[in-house]
Amino acid sequence: MTRRSILAALGGAAAQRYGIAARKATAFALVGDRYHNSDYIRTGLGRTIVKELGVTVDFTDETSLLNAETLDGYRMLIVLRDGMLWPDGYGGDESSNAAWAAGGRPKLVFDPPLPPVRAQSKFWMKPEQGKAVRQFVEGGGSALFLHNSTHVGMTDPDFRHVLGAAYTGHPPIRTFKVKVTNPDHPITQGVKDFVVTDEQHYMTYDKDPKYLFLETVNEEGLTYQSYGSKAPGGWAYDYGKGRVCYMSPGHMLSDLWNPEYVRLQQNAVRWLLRGAGQNG
Repeated sequence: MTRRSILAALGGAAAQRYGIAARKATAFALVGDRYHNSDYIRTGLGRTIVKELGVTVDFTDETSLLNAETLDGYRMLIVLRDGMLWPDGYGGDESSNAAWAAGGRPKLVFDPPLPPVRAQSKFWMKPEQGKAVRQFVEGGGSALFLHNSTHVGMTDPDFRHVLGAAYTGHPPIRTFKVKVTNPDHPITQGVKDFVVTDEQHYMTYDKDPKYLFLETVNEEGLTYQSYGSKAPGGWAYDYGKGRVCYMSPGHMLSDLWNPEYVRLQQNAVRWLLRGAGQNG
């Protein structure tokens, strides 16, 4: 959570007290969850969108800041996170980042022993937050949804209506191809098919197939449950007075920085902002 986001939550008086300009960045980005560390997302998009495009972004991982008051004054919303919070912890060895940093899952020993934790997730999005997103885009704002944001589509009807899909699952990380299915779309201009090692996300797509411009394909024929080896990989459309784009790669920094995916991200931001960049 950035200092700017914290001060925005506190209100204008706090911003003045700390000498922070009240003027907002171009985009508000809600990123990071249990399975997707916000640091790699901030690092990734900080290069592809902030540094290379000159688009200012306020990053936060605080879900409660996604509301009508916060969104007011921004031109674009970015979401790369799922719909879950884990208020009581994760349980087992996963409750410690050290288990992963050590290159394995060592047995965790504590004296005195930790009390048992029953890992239980809960959806964080409230109806008023979904309505805020819908009103923001209908009123002329833009939304860039990435990777596992389709999971949030499971939790709120207004958010799903804007996004156009809901998550159904993904297999373990594996290599697959991202294919351009509509080379005439402004977002795919100059983009070639590319290969990533990533979570191949599957979802129920709700909108007209004409809005699709990417498809993910496991060329080894590996499937996921009954969904086959292919899944929608990206789409975009006008929504009210605003615009929406979704693209599914993004589980790791290496995926966000694939050169072809960088072109897609940057083309998408230009399209969403109708060719404009920073607040002017």
